[in-house]
Amino acid sequence: MNSIAPTLRRAVGESSGRFVVISGCSGGGKSTLLTELHRRGYATVEEPGRRIVKEEMECGGSALPWMDAEAFLRRAFDLAVADYRNASVHDGWIFFDRGLIDAAAGLERLLGESALTRLGPSHRYHQHVFLTPPWPEIYQTDRERRHNLSDAVPEYEHLRELLPTLGYQVIILPKIDVAKRADFVLQTLQDGS
Repeated sequence: MNSIAPTLRRAVGESSGRFVVISGCSGGGKSTLLTELHRRGYATVEEPGRRIVKEEMECGGSALPWMDAEAFLRRAFDLAVADYRNASVHDGWIFFDRGLIDAAAGLERLLGESALTRLGPSHRYHQHVFLTPPWPEIYQTDRERRHNLSDAVPEYEHLRELLPTLGYQVIILPKIDVAKRADFVLQTLQDGS
């Protein structure tokens, strides 16, 4: 991580205000919202965890949340660092399906390791972080999401409490259709940026 820190510090002033995190409860509609924002022409960054799970399942690896949670979270952290660095090439808003904060918070919850303090000011995102609340009516497990909603809610609650302590304003996304959710995000950013 130290080798990319100078690059991130140079980019933070011009980029981090454009980097918007969509986080929250697993199965709450984050990926669907990112798909809609991408359809509208915005740059998006797929969730690190989903990419890792796909790759590990394809190659028979064990860095999976249900097999080796620590290895999974460390890979998610490293991938989120790379995503942050690579996103600065885009213009305008860049929407992240989760990000460094999520990966660091996961490491903190699992290991008590304070990865959040290593992020520092060079890894900031836009001041507004949008959270998808638990939404039982749309929650589904699948090949890559094996945990149930009762396992996902504590992660959501941890993020909801943690983000304000890091200087972010939490915006809870309303449970509305995806087009209206995208409109809500864009209007909030326009009104508060």
